[in-house]
Amino acid sequence: MAVKPRSGAAADTLSVRALNRALLMRQSLLERSECSPVRMIEQLIGLQAQAPNPPYLGLWTRLRHFALDELSQAMQAREIVRATMMRGTLHLVSADDYRALRPVLQPTLRRLSLQTGHAKALKGLDLAEVRAAGVAALRGQALTATALGEALSAHWPQHDAAELALLVRSAEALVHVPPAGLWDSHKPAGFATARDWLGADIADEPDVSAIDAMLLRYLGAFGPASARDATVWSGVTGMREHLQRLRPRLRVFRDEDGTELFDLPDAPRPAPDTPAPPRLLPEFDNVLLSHAQRARMFDESVRAAIFTRNGLVAATVLIDGFVAGTWKLERQGDTAWVSVQPFKRLRAADRAALEREARDCLRAAAPAQSRHEVGFTAATA
Repeated sequence: MAVKPRSGAAADTLSVRALNRALLMRQSLLERSECSPVRMIEQLIGLQAQAPNPPYLGLWTRLRHFALDELSQAMQAREIVRATMMRGTLHLVSADDYRALRPVLQPTLRRLSLQTGHAKALKGLDLAEVRAAGVAALRGQALTATALGEALSAHWPQHDAAELALLVRSAEALVHVPPAGLWDSHKPAGFATARDWLGADIADEPDVSAIDAMLLRYLGAFGPASARDATVWSGVTGMREHLQRLRPRLRVFRDEDGTELFDLPDAPRPAPDTPAPPRLLPEFDNVLLSHAQRARMFDESVRAAIFTRNGLVAATVLIDGFVAGTWKLERQGDTAWVSVQPFKRLRAADRAALEREARDCLRAAAPAQSRHEVGFTAATA
């Protein structure tokens, strides 16, 4: 039973479990969706994509029917692009969302492109001139970061080529050209301008309506959420002021700590006892990275097992909606296997359900291997 708004009532308090179930439903993790990969990526407002394979697995765990080639074909057809987006990290987004979201992110990405060490390396340069030279070098062709740096060094030989290229890659509206980002592809990315790849001129500053539209979509995919949550997800500051402007259009709650949470009035908010089936989430999954307060997905005691010191985010196991372990997909020769490492001893029913999930994953992600195996390591606690 969903939580119903009460006219004129004080802000309702939502438990951790209520927030968990709302997030899982909106992320298609309570029940797999029948929609297309492009539509799912739009529903999620992108999939984090530092490595090529996790977005494929993120779609597999959310879609009822999914084959790896579907995403590859969408990227090659320019329906989906890989680019620097929210938080200054690589994401897969639809072409339409790139056009809509990138102007909102541009000021943040420009700021991130001039972080302390990088700014020092570029000291004395006219940065607008460097950016313009980078765009000119990319006109009509895709270049790797190395080739772009070489082209810029012809103008500024006294400066580090990699730093020159990094400025253009960070501050300009560029996309990664396939095969970069395709399944199992680890070749250096080729960069193209959004104008060449998508026929889109991207503004350097957003209008207010674009910011509002992004915030409303964020709440639809990740809400109920706080202003700080929205900042953590997007990297964009000033979210509190934007949400205050939108307040008359939103439903307001509080979490158990008293933090004010905003949501779309008609967004799904399932009952806390709604069943949540076991799921395998890929590395860098959205649900672990899109809130400042992450108790809705995991207990603080397991943070170190999920987030490594070198910035990686482990592939995780969900039991009853919460992170309960990690897993790995590995392939060698004719064999592919999934190894699951639970944090605590699993119930027999959960173990059996996870094994079914793992075998489904192997069928989707390792069709070339004839032997599929699933193993469980001893619980870590």
